Amino acid sequence: MRQIILDTETTGIDPRDGHRLIEIGAVEMINRRLTGNSYHQYINPERDIEAEAMAVHGITNERVAAEPVFAEIADDFWAFIEGAELVIHNAPFDVGFIDHELARLNRQRDKPALGPVAEHCRILDTLQMARDKHPGQRNNLDALCKRYEIDNGHRVLHGALLDAEILGDVYLAMTGGQTALTLDASAGGDSQAQDGKGLAIRRVELAPGRLGVVRPTEQELAAHQAKLARIREAAGECQWDHFDNSVEPH
Repeated sequence: MRQIILDTETTGIDPRDGHRLIEIGAVEMINRRLTGNSYHQYINPERDIEAEAMAVHGITNERVAAEPVFAEIADDFWAFIEGAELVIHNAPFDVGFIDHELARLNRQRDKPALGPVAEHCRILDTLQMARDKHPGQRNNLDALCKRYEIDNGHRVLHGALLDAEILGDVYLAMTGGQTALTLDASAGGDSQAQDGKGLAIRRVELAPGRLGVVRPTEQELAAHQAKLARIREAAGECQWDHFDNSVEPH
């Protein structure tokens, strides 16, 4: 399965108020393994970034002034995500902004319409997944990193590509980790590749043998009988007496 772990940064919190995308970051995962293929783009929003948003992601108006507008990057971005399952933390937010940009774009040019995203991609919301798994707890990305012991110490400000990379680790941890595991053949034993993709089985030879029997000493037997006598005196009976102790161990 091809999945795209995606995050965005914006000029504000609501596209209905005219806010726009300023950064898209996405990493590719195939069969639950990160491929190293990614998409990252800053975008000129053609409007000012609100101070509150700037305090979160640190992206200034000057930083994006010379970047391409969304119409210039839309086709490349769409080609990267189309047909994949999008893994997004708080998906309605990011998808809402992407759909808003696509709707503006489709009104401005005579090309086949792009979007809405949900008609071309499956969408998995990891925030909803986290709320289902951890009800009543904080489930933002930082809290999930702490819960699943994922290092995000390099995350001072939000950034779309960095957050997408971290979310990929969180998603794998939330859903049981990577399905593929490479065993080190140098650890000993015979190794045989299963599928040519690094998965191997290390076979361990076990020599046949018998378990040793350690018999109690006379002093240990005497202490045992004394303990049983105290139990009989205190309780009136001892369950040990009901066992057949005449059978010799093999």
